Amino acid sequence: MSGLEIERKFLVNGDDYKHQAYQSDRIQQGYILSSHGRTVRVRRRGDRGYITIKGPADIRGIGRYEFEKEITLDEAEHLFKLCEPGVIDKTRFLVNSPDGKHIFEVDEFYGDNEGLVMAEVELSNADEPFEKPDFIGKEVTGDRRYYNGFLSKNPYKNWR
Repeated sequence: MSGLEIERKFLVNGDDYKHQAYQSDRIQQGYILSSHGRTVRVRRRGDRGYITIKGPADIRGIGRYEFEKEITLDEAEHLFKLCEPGVIDKTRFLVNSPDGKHIFEVDEFYGDNEGLVMAEVELSNADEPFEKPDFIGKEVTGDRRYYNGFLSKNPYKNWR
């Protein structure tokens, strides 16, 4: 997949998302490069590997270029050896919006980011309306502290 990724991010209240989820996967990801809004990421999601390149976010923090390619788990394991310190470890829960038109990806973080739960929704354009599930809290779109690349270097445990 490649092209413009348009998404909005939110903090999550409570844990109702777990009961509403139709799928969940454990994800570990590391960053080969994360600088000036650009990232090269390697990810293990379940039994699959991926490499992803992202460009800097637009002025609103909603859209950015993304290129993602599935790779073998063996390739992912080798690329993890090139990553900067600070691997992200999380479970991703997939939840349909109340009207069924969008999917919210809810990430529950572990390790140094324990206690942080965020949701993202991908959109076809920046102004596309969408219905939020009840567990959606404060919007954090564009707040770089909530980017996974930032969290790998400045974990949530250090914010308090």
